[in-house]
Amino acid sequence: MSESAASLRHKIASAGDLESVVRTMKAMAASNIGQYENSVRSLGDYYRTVQLGLAACLHQDQRPASSAQKTHQDSDAVGVIVFGSDQGLVGQFNEVMVEFVIETLEQLPGKKTVWSVGERIQSRLEETRFPPSAGFTLPNSLSAITPLVGQILVEMEARREKDDISRVYVFHNQPGSGSIYTPVSQRLLPLDSVWRRDLAAIKWPTGNLPEVMGEGVRTLRALVREYLFVSLFSACAESLASENASRLAAMQRAEKNIDELLEDLNRTFHRLRQRGIDEELFDVISGFEALTVPQPQVTQPYNSKGLP
Repeated sequence: MSESAASLRHKIASAGDLESVVRTMKAMAASNIGQYENSVRSLGDYYRTVQLGLAACLHQDQRPASSAQKTHQDSDAVGVIVFGSDQGLVGQFNEVMVEFVIETLEQLPGKKTVWSVGERIQSRLEETRFPPSAGFTLPNSLSAITPLVGQILVEMEARREKDDISRVYVFHNQPGSGSIYTPVSQRLLPLDSVWRRDLAAIKWPTGNLPEVMGEGVRTLRALVREYLFVSLFSACAESLASENASRLAAMQRAEKNIDELLEDLNRTFHRLRQRGIDEELFDVISGFEALTVPQPQVTQPYNSKGLP
C-alpha cells in the first residue's frame, strides 16, 4: 500500500507541475495574440493610406508599363514566401499550410523558388516537390518583424535583378474566429498593368482631388517600397497571431486532459488510502475482540486423596 500510494503521490505532483507550465504557456499565447492582432489592425489603416498614395500617383502618371516590367511579367519564374512556425504545440498549423502551398503551386507554371520562414515549415517543405532554397528565422516579437521583412525584401530584389524570379507569392495563415485560422495567398509582384488598374479604380475619399508635389517617380517608388513592406509585415503578424491562437487551443485541450487525469489520480489515491484505513481499523477491531473474549478456566484433576 505504501509503495502504491507513494507512486500516486508522485504522479499527482508531476501532473500539477505540468498543469502550471501549461497555464503559463496559455497565458503567454493569449497575450501574444492580442499584440499581433492589434498590430494587424493598425497596419490596416496604414495600408489604406499607402494605397491612396499609390492611387494618387497613378492618377497623375498615366504612362504605360515599361518594357522591363513586361519582360518580368512574361517570365515564368516564381518566388514563393511561406510563413510557418519555429515552435511546436501548434497542432496541424504547418501541415495545413504545406498542403495549401503544394496545391496552389502545382497550378502555377514555371520554376518555383521557395523561401521558408520558420524551421518547422522548412523541414516539412523539404519532404515535398518544392524544397526551400533559403530559410528565415521567424521573429518572436513585434520588434523583430521589421528586420525580417528587410531581409526578405533584399533577397527578393537581388533575385529580381538576376531575373531569377518575376512573380512573388506570399503564403500564410490568417486568423479567424476563436482558434480557427485559414491559409491564404497573395500575389506580391509583379506590379503590372492589372495592379495599376486596381489601384487606379480606388476612389478618393473626398471631393478634392489629390496632387503629387515634387518628383512623382521618387514618390511612387517610396510608396511601392512601403506597399511591399506593409504587405509582408501584415502577413508575418497574421501568421504569428494564428500560430499563437493554435497554441492557445492546444494548451486549453492539454489543461482539460490534465484536469481529468488529476481527478482520476486523486480518486484512485483516496480510494486506496481509504482501503488502507479500513484494513487498519479491521485489524484493531479484530485485536480488540480477541482481547475481550472471556477465556475458559482450566481445572486441574484431583487425585485419590482429593488433592489437586
